[in-house]
Amino acid sequence: MGKVLLGVILGVMLVPVAAMAWIHWGKPPVAVADPPFPQERAITQGPLNARIDSELIKTPPIPVDETSLVAGAEIYRDQCASCHGLHRKPSSFGAHMYPDAPPLWEVHHHGSESHLGVTDDPPGETYWKVANGIRLTGMPSYKDILTNTQMWQVSLLLANADKPLPPAAIDTLNGAAPAAPAVPDAPAAKK
Repeated sequence: MGKVLLGVILGVMLVPVAAMAWIHWGKPPVAVADPPFPQERAITQGPLNARIDSELIKTPPIPVDETSLVAGAEIYRDQCASCHGLHRKPSSFGAHMYPDAPPLWEVHHHGSESHLGVTDDPPGETYWKVANGIRLTGMPSYKDILTNTQMWQVSLLLANADKPLPPAAIDTLNGAAPAAPAVPDAPAAKK
C-alpha cells in the first residue's frame, strides 16, 4: 500500500514539473502560425462567456438613432478599423493575428446561419468586450480611452451593421475623412 501511495504522490508531483520543463525548454506553440493547444478554444471561451453573461447590460442607455450611429462610425474608424477593417475594406493585418481580429464588416457563418460581423451578439456583449478587452487576443480595454457613451455608440453601430445605416455613417465606414466644421465668415472690418 505504501508503494502505491508513493507512486501516486510522485506521479502528481511529476506532472507539473514535466509541464514546467516543457514550457521552459520545449517548443510550446507561442507563434501566431503555431497550431493551438488542445482544447484551447474551450478553455478560453468558457470562462469568457460566463463572465460576459454575468455582467451583461441588457438595455443600452442610449437610443439607436442617426446621431449615435454616425458617432459610432467615427469612433469605429478611428479606434477599431485598423484591426477589424472598414466597410468593404478588410484590415491588412487583422487576419494575421492570433486569434484573428474578426472582420466586422464581413459575413461569417455559424452553422446554417449567416451574420454580418457581430450582429448575432447582443449590444451589451459587444459593449463588454469594448470596455474590458479580452486577454491574450490583442483586443484592448477602452474603458480608460472612450467614454461610456462612446463605447455604447460603437457597440450599437456594430449590433445594427446588417440594417440600413445613415449615409454619413456609411461614408465614414468607407474611409471618408470627417467633414470639416463650418466656419462662419469673419465680419467685415469697419471703415
